[in-house]
Amino acid sequence: MKVPFVDLTSQLASIRPEVDRAVAEVLDRGAFVLGPGVAEFEEQFAPATGRRHAIGVNSGTSALHLALLAAGVGPGDEVVTTPHTWISTTWAISYVGATPVFADVDPVTGNLDPAAVEAVLTDRTRAILPVDLYGHPAPLVELERLAADRGVALVEDAAQSHLATLDGRPAGSFGTLGCFSFYPGKNLGAVGEGGAVVTDDDELAARVRRLRDHAQDGRHHHVEVGYNYRMEGLQGAVLTVKLRHLQEWTDERRRAAARYAELLADVEQVTLPGVAEGVAPAWHLYPVRVADRDTVAQKLAEAGIATGVHYPTPVHLQPAYEHLGHGPGSFPNAEQYAATCLSLPMFPELTAEQQEHVATQLRSAVGG
Repeated sequence: MKVPFVDLTSQLASIRPEVDRAVAEVLDRGAFVLGPGVAEFEEQFAPATGRRHAIGVNSGTSALHLALLAAGVGPGDEVVTTPHTWISTTWAISYVGATPVFADVDPVTGNLDPAAVEAVLTDRTRAILPVDLYGHPAPLVELERLAADRGVALVEDAAQSHLATLDGRPAGSFGTLGCFSFYPGKNLGAVGEGGAVVTDDDELAARVRRLRDHAQDGRHHHVEVGYNYRMEGLQGAVLTVKLRHLQEWTDERRRAAARYAELLADVEQVTLPGVAEGVAPAWHLYPVRVADRDTVAQKLAEAGIATGVHYPTPVHLQPAYEHLGHGPGSFPNAEQYAATCLSLPMFPELTAEQQEHVATQLRSAVGG
């Protein structure tokens, strides 16, 4: 049996008539950049994140960049973040001229450890940038309190956590600004690139809207250095359609996660993903941890099962950041995650039969 890591074609097929109508409207209007399709999506996405404003942009990376700019982060500043993430998180810090300062992660969830964050705060810290890793919100209540006590911004990287909640609050609703990605493989994925910044602050929202469109304050009037980070009308229209189905798809992901947990509960060689108290993950990924990860992944591939590694090299060990002076052993929890994590197939259309095959083959691969 073949089990893909993600199945975007099946999802699209289930809503194809709605998507075709939405695309046809964009083509008929000729509104290919921003326009009504994006405005409608922004209006509907904001309340889904518990925010008053949502600003559509052309990628999750752009969302992070603009959020840090709006928060006033710039050259000479420090931003505390996690080394166990996709590198876009730290690209945004570098783009604004600030320095990434890493803190180690919790050994159970892989998310930022608030105590480790507090230990590296300095007078130059301007923001804390947690990542809701794998669709599991970071310890945002503690980080929000810490940011408020220190008078710094909390910018939430919620790129993987659409509709996840912590203590009943949706991902993206914590701190100063939240950032989302709509890369095709995300829980809410575009048919190309896309992202959004969400906030409750009117002035920050207005600035992000300007910055994404060449910093125009009125046609041909540019008030600062801006960017061409506009969302395409086509992406906004498709995302509006998909947003109507997102809760259903999230429920299916949660059922699939519960099924994995049941199927693998007695396999001692497999560490299941931890879930913190008060968290309802969105399960963008289902990352288990195993010894000799690469060998296990190869055995699963031979059995027709696609897997992923998120992420094999911590950011502090990437060549692009070697100038920061961190070596192996600097952040042991993050490095242990990177060495052992293995993401199993996870998508709303995943069947019980497919999951049983994955569990059987994983059990065999680890000798359980």
